[in-house]
Parts: sequence; C-alpha cells; structure tokens
Amino acid sequence: MTDPAYQRLGLPVTASPYAVLRAAVRALHPDTRAVRGFREARKRFYRLMLCAHAARQAAGETPTG
Repeated sequence: MTDPAYQRLGLPVTASPYAVLRAAVRALHPDTRAVRGFREARKRFYRLMLCAHAARQAAGETPTG
C-alpha cells in the first residue's frame, strides 16, 4: 500500500530522487515551509516520500492514472 501523500505527488516510476524531493517541497504550503520548528517534521516527510518512491521502483509498479 502506497502512502496517500506520495500518491498525490503524481510522479512517474522513472522519476529521479531529486524530482521526488522537488515535488514534495512544492506539495507543502509555503507557511509550513517557513516555520523553523517544523524542520524535523519536514525532513521526515521528505524521507518518507523518498522511501515510498524507492519502494515503488523496487516493486516495478506501473504508473496509474
């Protein structure tokens, strides 16, 4: 089961990790990105998106939608 937040990024399986990070950053509201206290949470979110993408690539899933 893929993380719903990762699915909302709408990335193809062939996307690079850098593209995943860019999409994850754009997915967050600017106010959320600006709060210094959320730094660890943002880093955790980015790591989760990268892990979900790596798992999807390892499983060889085909793009849906």
